Amino acid sequence: MKLIKNIIHRILGVWALVVFATTMLVFFPFYMVCFFIPDPQKSRYHRIVSQLWMGSFLFLSGCSFEVKGKEVFEGLDNAVIVCNHNSLIDIPVSTPFLPRANKTIAKKSFVYVPLFGWLYQFATVIVDRKNNESRRKSYEEMRRVLNNGLDMLIYPEGTRNRTEKPLKSFYDGAFKLAVDAQKPIVPVVILNTKKILPAKPILYLTPGKISMHILPAISTEGHTQQSLKKLVYDIMSDYYLKNNKS
Repeated sequence: MKLIKNIIHRILGVWALVVFATTMLVFFPFYMVCFFIPDPQKSRYHRIVSQLWMGSFLFLSGCSFEVKGKEVFEGLDNAVIVCNHNSLIDIPVSTPFLPRANKTIAKKSFVYVPLFGWLYQFATVIVDRKNNESRRKSYEEMRRVLNNGLDMLIYPEGTRNRTEKPLKSFYDGAFKLAVDAQKPIVPVVILNTKKILPAKPILYLTPGKISMHILPAISTEGHTQQSLKKLVYDIMSDYYLKNNKS
């Protein structure tokens, strides 16, 4: 019985990969408009196309998606958004389904993914974490994103959380950015993606509902980057433990 179950989930995983690639090709021509428009309009347009693409992908893969807490952004200045990271599916669904246009930060290796890497560059700040100059330039670019009135989305764990802990330890970047720019931090917790598309085994899909919960914004006033990092970590960790059912 376990063998049959594993085979079914593997087939679903391959199906999801085929759906991802096929729907990407369908929406690819619409992304070409991004070559001709500047930010912030480019990021707003990119988000709309990505919503349609990811909505189609999730539906055809047997998954659903819900967002809770959209009201947090009502009347809020543009912000630094920090989100947990359990699965490869987190990145393509978080950016388009947040309530406002945003850019995220991505490691350079994404650039080499055929077609997807090209499209993804339109909505990201690319960084080579092994190169100090690249890290400096990416930080300056994130400041420009905020100056353009867009939100900046960062996954402070850096890579997928493959541990049993609710979160990996956070890097400083998101919190330094928020304090330096004096922008609020908005914590976001994505639930159930570790079960739906785990890191291991690969190509193993369990269709289900992905939930993205937007938590109340946190002012940077009176905080250092370290005190802000600890506060946000504790809030997100506690929330994940209380609400994750997988």
